[in-house]
Amino acid sequence: MRDSVQKPQTDEFEKHTPMMQQYLRLKAQYPGLLLFYRMGDFYELFYDDAEKAARLLDITLTTRGQSAGVPIKMAGVPHHALEPYLARLVKLGESVVICEQIGDPATSKGPVERAVSRIVTPGTLTDAALLDEKRDVLLLAVALSRQTAGLAWLNLASGEFRVCEVAHDKLAPTLDRIRPAEIVIGESTELPIDPDATVTRQPDWHFDSEAAVRDLCTHFRTASLAGFGADGLRPALAAAGALLRYAQATQARALPHVQALIVECDGTFLGIDTATRRNLELTETLRGQPAPTLCSLLDVCVTSMGSRALRHALHHPFRDPAIPSARHAAIEALIDENGVPLRELRQTLRGFADVERIAGRIALYSARPRDLSSLRDSLARLAELRRPIAETPAPLLVELHGELATPESALDLLGRAILAEPAALIRDGGVIARGFDTELDELRALNENCGAFLVDLETRERERTGIANLKVEYNRVHGFYIEITHANTAKVPDDYRRRQTLKNAERYITPELKTFEDKALSAQDRALAREKMLYDGVLEALQSELQTLQRIARAIAHLDLIGTFAEIAVTRNYCRPLFSTEPGLFVEAGRHPVVEGELAGGESFIANDTKLGDGRRLLLITGPNMGGKSTYMRQTALIALMAHVGAFVPARRVVLGPIDQIFTRIGASDDLASGRSTFMVEMTESAAILHHATEKSLVLMDEVGRGTSTFDGMALAFAICRHLVEKNRALTLFATHYFELTLLANEYAELANVHLDAVEHGERIVFLHAVEEGPANQSYGIQVAALAGIPVSVVKAARRQLREFEQRASINPLQPDLFAAVPEPAEEPPHPALERLSGIDPNELTPKQALDALYELKKLAS
Repeated sequence: MRDSVQKPQTDEFEKHTPMMQQYLRLKAQYPGLLLFYRMGDFYELFYDDAEKAARLLDITLTTRGQSAGVPIKMAGVPHHALEPYLARLVKLGESVVICEQIGDPATSKGPVERAVSRIVTPGTLTDAALLDEKRDVLLLAVALSRQTAGLAWLNLASGEFRVCEVAHDKLAPTLDRIRPAEIVIGESTELPIDPDATVTRQPDWHFDSEAAVRDLCTHFRTASLAGFGADGLRPALAAAGALLRYAQATQARALPHVQALIVECDGTFLGIDTATRRNLELTETLRGQPAPTLCSLLDVCVTSMGSRALRHALHHPFRDPAIPSARHAAIEALIDENGVPLRELRQTLRGFADVERIAGRIALYSARPRDLSSLRDSLARLAELRRPIAETPAPLLVELHGELATPESALDLLGRAILAEPAALIRDGGVIARGFDTELDELRALNENCGAFLVDLETRERERTGIANLKVEYNRVHGFYIEITHANTAKVPDDYRRRQTLKNAERYITPELKTFEDKALSAQDRALAREKMLYDGVLEALQSELQTLQRIARAIAHLDLIGTFAEIAVTRNYCRPLFSTEPGLFVEAGRHPVVEGELAGGESFIANDTKLGDGRRLLLITGPNMGGKSTYMRQTALIALMAHVGAFVPARRVVLGPIDQIFTRIGASDDLASGRSTFMVEMTESAAILHHATEKSLVLMDEVGRGTSTFDGMALAFAICRHLVEKNRALTLFATHYFELTLLANEYAELANVHLDAVEHGERIVFLHAVEEGPANQSYGIQVAALAGIPVSVVKAARRQLREFEQRASINPLQPDLFAAVPEPAEEPPHPALERLSGIDPNELTPKQALDALYELKKLAS
């Protein structure tokens, strides 16, 4: 936020105009941020900020006047259109300071007083216009100790505040799981940071753990943090204290909706490293696209809260099966009775407002009138939402039913205070309902009776003056007036006072009209001020309801998530997975959810079984390129992950033993920025698996060793495969094109060969995508090359070269160089039958001679 406070040099500073001095004082506090300085109907930027904003936002850069002898560069945006510009800047990783006018221009001597109202950074967004409704925006801080990394992260829009501590080697995958939009670290802290996240450095003393505990206890109004289970988490609490300080500074206020500190324990979720998240394409494809992914397939959520809950759930599968099992039971209850509860539930959820984020904006006093009207309408429908789950026996649905109790006091206040369809902004008026405040009703009555008074006055003045075309009117510049044409000037009474002269008429004011004008205009201003005060009072009164609103929001999101899983289970024919205490993983007729979802109409996915357990811990998978090996492996991992999230899964039957981690080593990629080749990345990922996989881990390894020479790669593949069987004993799917590895099945009873088959029609190939027991007989690489469009001449040349390799291999199977010259075979005497046959001329033989020759040849051949 603030790099360091910089004070302008005094001599140069005094040369600036008073307004620019005011600007420079504010700017000196935020040297690294863009300062939006309110001037009337615009937010202006000056000097370097103006140049930068003009470039980033494609707005006009101008120069107006001088200050201290230097032309003032300016760029500005209209105040009513600020949010789209903020959204663009935040997406570019910029942070913005909003400076508002707080003084009265009419009474100010010199520049109008201004103050910073808020700071907008990538991790502190709360405004609906700046947020993606389906993604959480998280602000995270990191504090390091010798042994561990302490992390704290905050969803400012919802108030959810979490901490955890992890070993240094788990910091990167933890950051990848949380995916913060902004990371706050100390000035001297060095750590590998996600390049997509904005990094903000704060003074190291902000991360003092003792000060952090005091600040957190003050915020939560507790004597200690023991009630949150946070005692002893020094690095995590240091990060939490720095994070809370930073978030409060950006909002320029306390954060009343941050009401608890949630401690995440290591081991709560399945271990999933960065490579595995990428390879499984949970929320983005390998190319970084949002679809097709597991999230895009499953997201048929009815509310934005449900969509965010789904995205979070996919990155946080539970290790303990208790929570996912409770969700499975809830899904089963919803689809019983022909799915009637499910249809009613999803229909009722439609149209529910984003209660979670509205509650956050209420806490920050930034909620708009239509936020409150939407909240009121949603609270009024809670009883209807509870009805479909009122009779269900599922414990989770019973719990959610209780959490969705209607908060009568909040609903009553919103019903009495807010109009059915309020104005978009409180400054426009038309927000507070009639009957809520007597004084406001009276002030409004004055405005509404204004038209009747003017008509009555016009009628009376026409009768008094005899001027038939006399008009009583109003405009914003001159206020109320009586307009009389020049032809009738002689009839103007003595108590008329000239207000304005026009080309064809004169405008006048009378004492009676002046008195009414003062009263009417004052009533309008007073009504707007009164309405703003009452609105702030409503926000203040709702502060006591924040915890209730947050509970309701979580229940709605959870209910939408379960309803979504149930809807997918019905429409896509998914089954309920079962958890077992016995080790292993059994899938009957499993399918890849995303691939199946992408198949064209009429095309069906070939389902396959997976059997892993104590007597069968590694499946060595062979078969053709494009035969479906990677799909088969990924579908197994996705089925396990979905089961631990709490969803039904794409299979006929699934039974899962205890699983602690999922690892994948699939695909070829490099990391040139870090100086790592494709093979180096492959070996790094393989090393992580070999070091950390346990007998409860699910491991997927595809084509290990292909990034180096044939024999180096084969040797590594052999050694890695042996290590997985002997040491890790993980449940492993190991795909390879090294057919020599299939011989390991003779050494290890726990290693089994399976393959995906294909058949050839002439020079064409048909992939069967079916997993069969035993090793494959060939890889069909040349056929796949032909399918890919390799020129026919190249394919034919490859076939010839393959035949030569096979010929060399048949002569000397252990030949280390396939391109070595083929030795000339030794001369052998011709067969007697061939010698006799070469001496026969068929054209010279009679039928009897030919028959005798045939008998002779048969005898020689035998």
